[in-house]
Formats: sequence, structure tokens, C-alpha cells
Amino acid sequence: MKETMKAAVYTKEKGIHLEDVPVPVIQKDTDVIVRVIYSTICGSDIHINSGVYAVEDGLIIGHEFVGEVIEVGKAVKKLKVGDKVAANCITTCGECYYCKHGYTNHCENGGWNFGYKINGCQAEYIRVPFADNGLYKISPELDLRKVLFVGDILSTGYFGAIRGDIQPGDTVVVLGAGPVGMCAMASARLFGPAQIIAVDVVDYRLEIAKREGVADLVLNSSQEDIEAYVKEVTDGRGADVVIECAGVKATFDLSWKIARPNGTVSIVALYGEVMELPLNIMAGKNLTIRSGWVDSIYMQELICLIEKGKLNVDFLMTHEAPLNDILKGYDIFGNKKENCMKWVISPYVE
Repeated sequence: MKETMKAAVYTKEKGIHLEDVPVPVIQKDTDVIVRVIYSTICGSDIHINSGVYAVEDGLIIGHEFVGEVIEVGKAVKKLKVGDKVAANCITTCGECYYCKHGYTNHCENGGWNFGYKINGCQAEYIRVPFADNGLYKISPELDLRKVLFVGDILSTGYFGAIRGDIQPGDTVVVLGAGPVGMCAMASARLFGPAQIIAVDVVDYRLEIAKREGVADLVLNSSQEDIEAYVKEVTDGRGADVVIECAGVKATFDLSWKIARPNGTVSIVALYGEVMELPLNIMAGKNLTIRSGWVDSIYMQELICLIEKGKLNVDFLMTHEAPLNDILKGYDIFGNKKENCMKWVISPYVE
């Protein structure tokens, strides 16, 4: 194997840029090395590039990927060279209190590390710690693109739906029709709601949600009174479940306003500023409010649902280009150009 590779590296001086770096090596017996076949650019990568999330200079960015195992540590039991794998965005030791209770994003030895604390996947190769816990073998017959999102945005959307405790016949409102919001809608559909309402300010996103059948109704919040509309279609009650995926103050405030009394607000958005709950105003609604970053503990069932044709978010892959074009990807995805939903990164072309 070659000694250097191309990778998207962050520095405070240059931001994210492509450069030559050493190919990763096994550091612990529980590691594997994966040749990255597909990766993506995520919203949190944009936050890193803009300085919202601080990372060390020289870090390789990215955390959503699929690939092929090319080297395994001595203690790895479930994987072998040649296995095609989908990766969990969360590294999990499997032994600490939080891992044993399913709260893997709080793993005492891991958590969200890829592209944040350790080198990530926007590269030709990646080292994966605790590989037996974080990599899932994929059938050779299944296109790896179909499971590209299971380790992050699909797990996040599913997590939001699970935490919403959706019941058959419910009205579900999803705030934000970006990639995570779309995954939340697709996941919410699995639980039998009567209607799913998508809310965003970007028309092309709403058009996609309607066209792909993940939403029954779509509303542009810059043009509609969302609170009034939701009450109108729920006999004045409000939404049974609200899943907040947008991550701005306006949607945070809207989430609890449009939920019916005794409803549930499930927040999976990431905020760049402090949010406040005005309990003096919202007192008496008896809401259940749940928030948190994804634990990615549902990967196996999501892969199964995809394999059986029960869940499909392929429509999110609107753009694909080799690692060579990573800066173009950050521009188009980060600035919402060309109706881009997800920018898929294929291998570097020599």
C-alpha cells in the first residue's frame, strides 16, 4: 500500500483543503484500516469549516462513509480483509457504562470522534478504532451507496422519529427538510402516522419531500402561518409529534408552539447558539421534550430495512464527484447551490 494519500484537511489558516498526508496505520489491536469507497459532506463539516466547532489544525474531516476493510488488528473478531462495510459515525468501546446502556455518543473512550477529534473519512483511507463495534458488514450484492447514510443522517432521522414516540394516526410535523429532516420523514413513515407535514423555507427541498412521498403536506414558513395551518388540519389541537431538524431559533420556538398539549417535541438539530425555553409562556402544555445527538444504535435494523426495500433515501444523493473536487462540494453543498441535498464523494482519481 502507498505511504501517502489525498485527504481533506482543516487548518485555521486555510480552512478545509486537499493535501497529501500519511496513510493511516493500525495503532491498537482493535483497529482496522478501511479504504474509503464513498463518503459525504455533512452539515457539521460546514460548521467546522466556519469555526462553529473547533478542531485541531491538520485534522482530516468527515464522519459518514462506507468502504472496504484492507487491514485488521489482532483483536478484531468480526471483520476480515475484503469485507465491505458501513461505518457508524460514533466510535464505541462497548465496555463503558454508556455503551452498555446504549448511550454510545457518550462513550467514555469514543463518541463523535471521526473528523472532530481523530482523523475522518474525507480521504482515501481511514483508521477505525473499536472496529468490531462500529463497522457493519454489507452484502456484496448491495450497492454501498444505499447504506451510505445509515451511520449518521439516517440514524439521526430515525432517532428523532423514535424519540417522538409516533403512534398510528398521529400528525407529525418535521421542521427542516434538509438531509436529516428528509431522513426523519422517511423514518416517521415507518410508524404509521396519518400525515407528515414538512416545513422549510427552501422550495426545492419541499418539492423533493412531496415528490418522493416522505411528506404528505409541505409548507414554506416564509410564506405560511405554520402555527395556524397546523391547528387547522388538526381540528385546533396541534401536532402530536414535532421533530425539529433545522437548528435555528425560529424553528426551535415554533416546535413547542405547534405541538398539541401533551404532545412530544423531538429535537435532533444542532444549534450554534444558546436556546431558551420560555416556561412562563408554555406552562400548562404538558409537553414531552426530548433532545440529543444520535447514538447510532439502530444501524443493523436500518440496514435490514434498506435491504428489504422498506426504507429508501437514495433520492438525497443529488451530487457525486471524486475527492479531487472536494472544495467544489463544500461550496455547492455548504451554500445550497444547484438544489444540492447531499454531496457524495467517490475515490480520488490519479
